[in-house]
Amino acid sequence: MFAVSVEHTFSAGHALRNYKGKCENVHGHNYRVRVRFEGEKLNPTGMLIDFTDVKRVLRAATERLDHQFINDLTPFTEVNPSAENMAKYFYEELVTGMSGVADVPAMLKEVEVWETDIQSASFRP
Repeated sequence: MFAVSVEHTFSAGHALRNYKGKCENVHGHNYRVRVRFEGEKLNPTGMLIDFTDVKRVLRAATERLDHQFINDLTPFTEVNPSAENMAKYFYEELVTGMSGVADVPAMLKEVEVWETDIQSASFRP
């Protein structure tokens, strides 16, 4: 099994709804997002998936949230902007953005979102 991971960072603010504690107040993070693709075969060039394609799609997904108040953006007007929900959001954005891009079957296996250097949440389908 082969695996390819790409990370990207962005900064944004949010506030957790239905939460009692500091995080119910507006605050910000320097987020880090890592996506991991896996597959059994490599393309004729010897790659599972092109890093350039993954970076392009991941940057587009994070750019929409960069320096924004996440609670004001769809789907987070309805869905609480927790790290767990953000990981699922990025998973869905990457699956859509990467459809038809790879030469060989590569599956997005995990998205991990860090709010700090020591705290992260992930989504796996």
